[in-house]
Amino acid sequence: MVRVKRALSRPADDWLAKVVNWTWKVKLHMRLETELLTELRQRADLDAIQVFARNLQDLLLAAPAGQLATIGLDPGLRTGVKVAVIDATGQFVDQATIYPHAPKNQWDQSIATIAKLAQKYHVKLLAIGNGTASRETDKLCADLIKLHPELKEFPDLDVTIRGAVSIARRLQDPLAELVKIDPKSIGVGQYQHDVSQYQLSKKLDEVVEDCVNKVGVEVNTASPALLRRVAGLSTSIAENIVDYRNKNGAFSNREQLKQVPRLGDKTFEQAAGFLRVHHGENPLDASAVHPESYPVVQRISITSNGDLSSLIGNEEKLRKIKAEDYIDDQFGLPTIMDILEELKKPGRDPRPEFRAATFKEGVEKLSDLEPGMILEGTVTNVTNFGAFVDVGVHQDGLVHISALAEKFVKDPHDIVKAGQIVSVKVIEVDEKRKRIALSMRLADKPESAGLADKDNKPSMKRPGRSKKTSKSANSKAPQSNNAFAAAFAAAKK
Repeated sequence: MVRVKRALSRPADDWLAKVVNWTWKVKLHMRLETELLTELRQRADLDAIQVFARNLQDLLLAAPAGQLATIGLDPGLRTGVKVAVIDATGQFVDQATIYPHAPKNQWDQSIATIAKLAQKYHVKLLAIGNGTASRETDKLCADLIKLHPELKEFPDLDVTIRGAVSIARRLQDPLAELVKIDPKSIGVGQYQHDVSQYQLSKKLDEVVEDCVNKVGVEVNTASPALLRRVAGLSTSIAENIVDYRNKNGAFSNREQLKQVPRLGDKTFEQAAGFLRVHHGENPLDASAVHPESYPVVQRISITSNGDLSSLIGNEEKLRKIKAEDYIDDQFGLPTIMDILEELKKPGRDPRPEFRAATFKEGVEKLSDLEPGMILEGTVTNVTNFGAFVDVGVHQDGLVHISALAEKFVKDPHDIVKAGQIVSVKVIEVDEKRKRIALSMRLADKPESAGLADKDNKPSMKRPGRSKKTSKSANSKAPQSNNAFAAAFAAAKK
């Protein structure tokens, strides 16, 4: 309580002191505390939303395996393994159900079924869902590959992808398949359900649209769910594009998009640069060059004494071209430079080259892990306190922020990202609580690791509550079991 010092002995001094004290206690103090906690809550919300958004962006921009015929396997025990075959364009073509595991144990028959489908549809990839019986199904595919070495195996796929068809399509192109899922359902953030759901949805939608526009969309194979994420296209227009494509065949150039119902000139102007037509009449339609800029490219090809096909992708020739020579009232220097950069690598995909983690043979469950093991795994989630890594035992391990690198790490996103393949060392395993402590500092010794020790190395041990507590500590009101409540309590200290 605020104490007002009396300067003079006046009749109203006691009343004034009480008024000031009451005003501070009832009005000012409560208001300031509310405003401070509200501001801290908003900052915490924005930080949590940003973590989710960055993880989602990394996941959407994960490396695609490519347009190859793929078999998707959705593992199961009693109900069997669901098998789906999709062609190079992502179209479903065949299915089967096999029972290689207990109780039926039809191992040889299952291998024969998959081999028959692989030969019939010229399958080049195998995709295995990461769930129940996934490692057992991994062994099945290993035996299959010994008999058919032309097949490649990529077993690590996100558990949120349900169904063999979806698993196979995600292997081909993660972005095209993940846009069909509500971004909030992917679950790669922290405190997801504590933050403002409106702000979260708005931010994640922005991330999805940005990723789609950054990669570009092939109009002849894209689904309505993917097309509606393109800038300028609504859900109805996206469906109209697919309907027009189904009725009239594949698009041969971008100009044909203007014939789609409700796709007017303004919509075309917004969306055309993000839509691709591969193997079409105009090679520029497969690039990020906007149709409005085609005249500039034609001028460049004429002055460089060559046709358009010889110019596209010819970096040596394009480096000699001076962008300043093609500036006019419509196109400035930045636009010309962007066009030249795109012509060097037309239709380039900003996503990295595809690579899958190789899980260690014999390490299939938590009890198989031993401190000191060095394993390869996939980063499934990145938070402010570290990263979670799947090492193939149906339980993700935690790499604490202090164990991500030999140097000081302020933000885990500076070191790792969702979907990245990393090598980790097992530091500690707690089978009862199903917790795994990992380290990316491969020189760390398991016996000396621990978050509570002076070296600040990773451990699952959390500071326990002291049995001997003071009266003042016991007299405190119990705190709410909420992550933000804990943050506010720490901020007030």
